[in-house]
Amino acid sequence: MSGAATAGPSRATPWWLSGPALVLFLLLLVVPLLLTAVLSFNVYDPVTGPKSGEFTLEHYRLVFTDEYYYGIFWRTFWVSAVVALICVVIGTIEAYVLSRMSNPWRSILLLVVLAPLLVSVVVRAFGWSMLLGPEGLVNGLLKLLGARPVKILYTETAIVIALVHVMLPFMVIPVWTSLQKLDAGVENAALSLSATPFTTLRRIVLPQVMPGILSGSLIVFGLSASSFAIPGLLGGRRLKMVATVVYDEYLHELNWPLGAAVALTLLMANLLVMLSYNRLVEGRYKKSLG
Repeated sequence: MSGAATAGPSRATPWWLSGPALVLFLLLLVVPLLLTAVLSFNVYDPVTGPKSGEFTLEHYRLVFTDEYYYGIFWRTFWVSAVVALICVVIGTIEAYVLSRMSNPWRSILLLVVLAPLLVSVVVRAFGWSMLLGPEGLVNGLLKLLGARPVKILYTETAIVIALVHVMLPFMVIPVWTSLQKLDAGVENAALSLSATPFTTLRRIVLPQVMPGILSGSLIVFGLSASSFAIPGLLGGRRLKMVATVVYDEYLHELNWPLGAAVALTLLMANLLVMLSYNRLVEGRYKKSLG
């Protein structure tokens, strides 16, 4: 048998096979990010617009020194962290209950969990605005109970409630997937050795589902920090988050370089927070296993 017939695939074969995906990745993600980065350094003239041949650091100086942007970034990450924390608590419990159910109830509950993903985020935001408005269902129930109406719409509370509703499936699915890999015999063994159910959950179940909790919380935090529809519709014009500021700079002020600078700053800050959180949780997870 000849050497050519017995030779394995060349080293270039994986690159040729992954070539279409890499080209698509470059065209749809890397190139737009590079163009946005270049745009963020362009000089902006209120009369003529961005000047492609002139560059400046003024937009980044404004973002990093203006207290107005400090407040908006702080609100964005604070709301995102609260949403992620609530989704971790509710989503982990819901996924645990889901994993312990038998068919057909498991399939029915899983469909209920995924059902919000079938509806547009804008539609869900309008639905929550009707529920939380001054004449909405929540205040209507409070009036029936003899309580005073409360202002929920156009507050951070309204944004958190709606974001939890939208992001909860992204928390349930990773945790539920991790629970599918959990051997029920390990739990039964711990219980047979006189461990309490709480100790079994804390020492056996929780460490093994921590990767699902980590990935789910990162997804929820990242999507919440970059969310636009819900903060725009439920936060109003005064209660802004970073995505709504980018929208205003692009379409209202027509200051595209400043909008690009704010968007890239959000991306970098988001990556920094998520990577730091990932290292912290993974470190504690490995330490608990060791």
